Amino acid sequence: MQVQGVFMRACAAARAPITCISGEDPQHLLRAAELAGASAGKSAPHPNLGCVIAQGIQVVGEGFLYGQGTRSAEIQAVSRAGEFSKGATAYLNLEPEVYHGQAYGSAVHALKEAGLARVVVGLRHPLQHLRGRAIDTLRSSGVCVEVGGEELNTEGIFKEALRACQVVNAPLLYRAAYKIPFSILKFAMTLDGKIASSTGHAAWVSSELSRERVFSTRAVSDAVIVGGNTVRRDNPRLTTRHRGHLPVRIVMSRCLRLPENANLWDVSIAQTIVMTQRGVRKDFQTLLASRGVEVVEFDFLTPRAVMEYCYHRGFLSVLWECGGMLSAPAISSGVIHKVMAFVAPKIIGGSAAPSPVGELGMVEMNQALKLSDVTFEQIGPDMLISGYVHPIPNLNQSVSPTVEAATSLLDNLSSSKQPPVISFYKTWDPYGEFSNFFPHSISLSDRNGEVLVWKSVEHYYQAQKFEGVEDPLAEACVRNIKEAEGPEEAAQLGRSLARQRPDLVRPDWESAKVIVMEKALYAKFSSDPELRMLLKSTDGAVLIEASPHDLFWGAGRNGAGQNNLGCLLMKLRSRLLSGSNGSASRSTPLTASLP
Repeated sequence: MQVQGVFMRACAAARAPITCISGEDPQHLLRAAELAGASAGKSAPHPNLGCVIAQGIQVVGEGFLYGQGTRSAEIQAVSRAGEFSKGATAYLNLEPEVYHGQAYGSAVHALKEAGLARVVVGLRHPLQHLRGRAIDTLRSSGVCVEVGGEELNTEGIFKEALRACQVVNAPLLYRAAYKIPFSILKFAMTLDGKIASSTGHAAWVSSELSRERVFSTRAVSDAVIVGGNTVRRDNPRLTTRHRGHLPVRIVMSRCLRLPENANLWDVSIAQTIVMTQRGVRKDFQTLLASRGVEVVEFDFLTPRAVMEYCYHRGFLSVLWECGGMLSAPAISSGVIHKVMAFVAPKIIGGSAAPSPVGELGMVEMNQALKLSDVTFEQIGPDMLISGYVHPIPNLNQSVSPTVEAATSLLDNLSSSKQPPVISFYKTWDPYGEFSNFFPHSISLSDRNGEVLVWKSVEHYYQAQKFEGVEDPLAEACVRNIKEAEGPEEAAQLGRSLARQRPDLVRPDWESAKVIVMEKALYAKFSSDPELRMLLKSTDGAVLIEASPHDLFWGAGRNGAGQNNLGCLLMKLRSRLLSGSNGSASRSTPLTASLP
């Protein structure tokens, strides 16, 4: 959806005669970028990858990544192309990810084995620990690889194609460049710049069609942020109206003067986080926690602090739907990257009526922020004006020493007196192979002795919550989890049912979940020599699951968590290093060795 305007302009230009040697390249690269965004809203935001395989102007295979951990775009395209992939050209909007283990490596393996004559890559991967790995692997196997901005011409229609590749992965590029999630400020206002009447009434400023666009935008966001005023005044739900992925709902409030009953406190459908100052209204925090609302305290609550927290939580994209009191400091602190303004053909007037952005301290018009790459789109009676506060980063030539240092952590700290610490969380981060969301299939026997194949550790873990529960809803959920496209979808299915029907979770789950995870991890690492070697190579290092919110499996914020996943991996590492082949089910219970 974000690339629609670019696609329209570029595709129109693509119909004109192309004068470069490979005249079909721009059209196919544009198509790869278009395909890359095809999963938007179906799963949590993730790096978007599309692949087109063509013989000249004829497309013979296509594919896109549905979600993190699902079948790669390259494998899909090669499979559909069949024998026509021999001597063909593959077009990728983004360099594919290469990891240890068979799952991710299969994307590049598929390209190598397809007999391609050439691979065209729009952008190198922006994450430094992945940057260039796939390109180098393909080139070393004799495949000709050309990269946008390097071997490829970047003028004319090719410039439009490369721009489309940037736009479809803008969240990843911003995250890599600024170390915070890509943030969009959305608001709807009247022609005279009001977001509500002088009494605060705001239902509705924009049309139903504009609100439908907002629902779609939420569905491609990791989180939606509002302030306390919005909760008190509008009592929003911040859902996507049954559009697949549901973002986390975040409320920022320093004073916690919030109603005891609000739609956002219902977490049966979507998760809610309240972010506040440390120590404020502990009784109200307890009330929220009793309803399943997560409360995160900050020494000083600011938009920058919240975005840094969201970055460490692994978010790629955040949508701000706040009023002017919060949008102004968010803009001032530099965390807003794009603006979406819905302008309705209405006039409400009122000197006390609120505007979308509060005081910024600007006194002259030449101080005004100027947006770049501005687009105009009519949506019903409204006009959507979109533009970037900070241009999309061009990372083709940049190097991130911070991330690069993380990938060579063991080498840098091998002589340190303190044991090195290796943190992992999201699968696309350094050492993401250690995550239970890493898409490596495992085989385990069920209670009847039948060997079942699960697409990831997370698939197996979520299904085991309801194992043995004789209820049609629980049994259907287990089947759906097993068939889920990726670990994100499996987790959403398992967590949703557990929240809505806690009575369906097996009664021994709290004591069994560690054993379940241990069995799954053993199956994962014992079945793949590359993963096993990677884990053994961390000998001497402390492994930390860096989730800032999971206090059981992760280390939590400021190290307050139990880090049980890290402990399990270190225990498994010791077993592998000692050469033990005992099954996880016969091993010493983890709880006996946890710190």
